[in-house]
Amino acid sequence: MATEVKVPTLGESVTEATVGELLKNVGDAVAVDEPIISLETDKVAVEAPSPVAGVIKEFKVAVGDTVEIDAIIAVIEEGAAPAAKGAEAGRAQEEREEGKQKRADTPAPPPAASSDAAQTLSPAVRRAVLEHGVDPSTIKGTGRDGRLTKEDVIAAANAKRAGGSTPASSAPARASTGGERREERVKMTRMRQTIAKRLKGAQENAALLTTFNDVDMSAVMEARGKYKDMFAKKHDIRLGFMGFFAKAACLALKDVPSVNAYIEGDEIVYHDYVDISVAVSAPNGLVVPVIRDAQDKGFARIEKDIADFGKRAKEGTLTMDDMKGGTFTISNGGVFGSLMSTPIINPPQSAVLGLHRIEDRPVVVDGEIVIRPMMYIALSYDHRLIDGREAVTALKIIKEAIEDPTRMLIDL
Repeated sequence: MATEVKVPTLGESVTEATVGELLKNVGDAVAVDEPIISLETDKVAVEAPSPVAGVIKEFKVAVGDTVEIDAIIAVIEEGAAPAAKGAEAGRAQEEREEGKQKRADTPAPPPAASSDAAQTLSPAVRRAVLEHGVDPSTIKGTGRDGRLTKEDVIAAANAKRAGGSTPASSAPARASTGGERREERVKMTRMRQTIAKRLKGAQENAALLTTFNDVDMSAVMEARGKYKDMFAKKHDIRLGFMGFFAKAACLALKDVPSVNAYIEGDEIVYHDYVDISVAVSAPNGLVVPVIRDAQDKGFARIEKDIADFGKRAKEGTLTMDDMKGGTFTISNGGVFGSLMSTPIINPPQSAVLGLHRIEDRPVVVDGEIVIRPMMYIALSYDHRLIDGREAVTALKIIKEAIEDPTRMLIDL
C-alpha cells in the first residue's frame, strides 16, 4: 500500500518552506519516523519523517521547491521486508552515531570555543558522515565559507575506499594547475534571506545608535576560578560568562524598563519579565533562541539553557517555539575574537547587548597603572524609544554588576 508523506506543521504563522535536501533516494528503505526530507523555513530547518516503514517510491518535489503545509512531498510503498531493512538501517545509524560521539568526545573543543562554529554541520552532512564513517575534520569543505557539503563527504569516503587521500590534498592541486579563477553562485537559503530582510529592515525602520563601555572582568574571572569545580559538580554544567551577563542585564532592564520594551504602532509595549534572546551560530546562519523568564532563573538554569541551545543549533533541532518572542538580545562576538562591534537590534526588540573578547590591558586604578582583563561591551538601541541617558544608564548598571557580582545577589 502506498502512503503519502506531507509537509508537517512548521510553526505558528509559518505556512511554507523550501526543500533544502532530499535525505534519501528513490528505492531506499526507511523506518517509521526516519527523516527523508529537510525543509528550510524562515528560522529553522525541519525534517519531514516517514509516517510508515517501507521503500521510497517517489519524490513529488525537488531541492529548491517551495512547498506549503500539507502538500504531498513523497510516496512510501509500505512493506514488511523494507520495514525490517529500515529498522536495521536505523540501528546501524545509531551505532555509528554512538561511535562518532565517542571519537568526538576526546578531540572536541569546549562548546564556547570559536572553532565550534567552523565545525558545524548541516543535518544532511552529519548523516553522510555517520553513514560513511569518515572524520569531517580531515576533509576540506568546498561549500560557502569552507563548509562541508554532502558531496565532500561522499568524495572523501570514495577516496578512502579506493586507498587514496581525501579531497583535502587534491583540492590545492586543482586550483594551481590551470591558474584559473573561479566563481560559485549559490542561492540564498530561506533562513539567510529572512536574516537579510530583518536586519535591513531594522536599519531602515529604527533610529539605531550604539553606546560603549569597558568592563574589568577580574571579579567574574576570580569567582569562576574559585567556584567552577563545585558548580560543575553540583549542577553538571560549566560556569560560563553568559550567566553573569544575563543576570546583570536583568538588573539593568528592571531599572530601565524602556530597554526591555518595544514599539508597536503608536504604542509602547512594556514587559514585567525578561526573555533574553541569545545569538547562536547554526549551520544555516545565526539563530536567536530565547531564555524565558531569565529574571527568575539562577545561574545554573541559564547556563544549561544556553548549552542546550548551542547543542541543538549545531544539530539543527531548534524549533520555532524556541525562538519565538524575546524582549532583549545578547550577542557574544568575543568567542570569535571580536574586539568591538555595533550589533543590530533584533526587531521588534529595541536593544541588544554586544559582548567581545577579553584581553589584558593597562588601566588606571587608584592612581596607578595596572594590567587587568578588560572587555568592551556595546549597547545598540532604538533611539525612537530609548533616550541616550537611559541607554548609558543601562550599560553602566551591567558594567557595575559584572565588576562587583555581589550586586546580583542582593539586587542592587
